[in-house]
Amino acid sequence: MERPTKEKIRDLPIYEGISLENIIVVTNKADSISAIAELRSHSCLGFDTESKPCFIKGEVSDGPHLIQLATKSKVFLFPTKFYENFTAISEILSDPTIRKVGFGLKEDKKILFRKFGIKLVNTEELSSKVMRFAHVKQRVGARVAVAMFFNQRLSKSAQQSNWSIFPLHDHQKRYAANDAHTALLIELEIERQSH
Repeated sequence: MERPTKEKIRDLPIYEGISLENIIVVTNKADSISAIAELRSHSCLGFDTESKPCFIKGEVSDGPHLIQLATKSKVFLFPTKFYENFTAISEILSDPTIRKVGFGLKEDKKILFRKFGIKLVNTEELSSKVMRFAHVKQRVGARVAVAMFFNQRLSKSAQQSNWSIFPLHDHQKRYAANDAHTALLIELEIERQSH
């Protein structure tokens, strides 16, 4: 398996990802209870966070503004402005029996701990796992991994958008959901190909 060039990735068909009806935005206690119960029933989840980008030198982000957790069939988006309604999410993020897989988790760990005191445990950094699996030397992010495994291009158009606004736009929901969902699918694909 080789690491595709930026030009090759640009020519790939766009990754459609999970449909909007399977993306659940959790803002209230009732939705939170059912979302967390469903997430708890899985041993491995795709994980990511989004923070409002900083464009001014010296500005520090007060993110994360969004926490994403994915199962194979659904992605749950937790806007952190409603954190008091889903504080139980910390039990999933710090549960040693549930694996959280994603790209660039070091920063996610830092900001979750800084803002909410959440210790993110039992994580798997997919950048290094994909590098080992594919025998490539350069770091691999979500976009490159999706190109390598699924021959499609993951859109990054919403990356720099304002994640602190609410409600989120549909393109933001899709982007955020796909980041967590593709992480899980890549993990499952590596497991499948390794056996």
